[in-house]
Amino acid sequence: MVSRRILVVEDDASTREAWRELIASWGFEVAAAEDGAKALDLAVSYAPEIVLLDLRLPRKDGLTVLKEMRDRGLAIQTIVISGEGEIRDAVRAIKLGAYEYLSKPVDVAHLKHLLGNLLSHLSVSEENELLRRRLIRAGELGDLIGESEAMKRVMLLVEQVAPTSASVLILGESGTGKEMVAKTIHGRSARARGPYVAINCAALPETLMESELFGHERGAFTGADHRREGCFELARSGTLLLDEIGEMKVELQAKLLRVLEECKFRRLGGTTEIPTDVRIIAASNRDLESARQKGAFREDLYYRLNVFAIRIPPLRERPADIPALAARFIHDLSEASGATHVRGIDNTCMELLKAYHWPGNVRQLRNVIERALIVTSGPLITIADLPPEISRPSHSAAPGFQVSLGSSLDEVERQLIERTLEFVSGNKARAAEILGVSLKTLYNRLDRYQPKAEGDSM
Repeated sequence: MVSRRILVVEDDASTREAWRELIASWGFEVAAAEDGAKALDLAVSYAPEIVLLDLRLPRKDGLTVLKEMRDRGLAIQTIVISGEGEIRDAVRAIKLGAYEYLSKPVDVAHLKHLLGNLLSHLSVSEENELLRRRLIRAGELGDLIGESEAMKRVMLLVEQVAPTSASVLILGESGTGKEMVAKTIHGRSARARGPYVAINCAALPETLMESELFGHERGAFTGADHRREGCFELARSGTLLLDEIGEMKVELQAKLLRVLEECKFRRLGGTTEIPTDVRIIAASNRDLESARQKGAFREDLYYRLNVFAIRIPPLRERPADIPALAARFIHDLSEASGATHVRGIDNTCMELLKAYHWPGNVRQLRNVIERALIVTSGPLITIADLPPEISRPSHSAAPGFQVSLGSSLDEVERQLIERTLEFVSGNKARAAEILGVSLKTLYNRLDRYQPKAEGDSM
């Protein structure tokens, strides 16, 4: 059995060496650090599974070490050791994610018992991690589902960024599931027990948006007859989703940037600076890069939010996800629709759903399934249960091109590639995925179809 790695962080040399020898005698592999800065370095290079952390340390104290480990996404089980009169700090350490705290002088038998419990906890966590990885390969992560490679990449990005404190920018068309991704990030983060608050920046008039974000004091404006907390207070120790951030006015963007950089704000009409501890996730269906270039979105705010970007592809680019999504919607909606007898969708109907272009994306698919559950009489949803725009689509409903008899296969292939590139606005990686070829193959085909320069012909 491989030894578990423990990092002992203690500034007193004799105590540090005593802990090292004792814990090694229990069968652990042990490294030691004399200060907080060295501890953070070893947390990365040595990759311990458990940290025994004194709160009083030079260079960086124990609470700072805990916070920085959390911010870097280092999910290391930590036992903190507090001196007399440090109980308040020990409680803060638990809130920052520490597993347990021990008071000096440490009860050796109790420490050994704690480490034994942690070994069991680590084994279960590792099994859960393997299960999560298997679920992603199977197309599921929390409430996110999808069997396409595009959605599996989204799930992997969510899994990578969730444990960190990084700001996340989620991009995608309306209805693709941006808020579902935001909720999954929150649920898999260290802030999962904290509140999740979402505000739609496009749904409120400009005059109310600042009050919604930062709150207001009584008398701040006409009708403000009592003090009100804003989203930054309501989301304290949790996650705040700024949905449709691209619709926020430039003047308010400047105030938002100040809050993000200084981690404090004032309520409207207030004079007191209020500290904030909130993780920001922003979402937009607009091209923020283009808005930035045109001056409609502040460049400094764009880069502050765009620490980690996740793009959700539209449903028309991932038809492989439709069967799993439809099955989930049938499961979730059948009881409320009085259609508990419905078992699924017949093959002909499913092929039609997969061929449709879905301008409303996943949200539209959900509405279509909900309608079908209401009108269907059989155990399977059929084409007759679909709305007319899907069951009898117009010829112009989806992009396409005509193939003339007499065309060569090369000519048909060239047209298909060109139209697909137009469909995805020139994104070659997405085009290759839709066409079912590798990116290298796509480039080879494009090279073949490039017109020869003058003088190349013989």
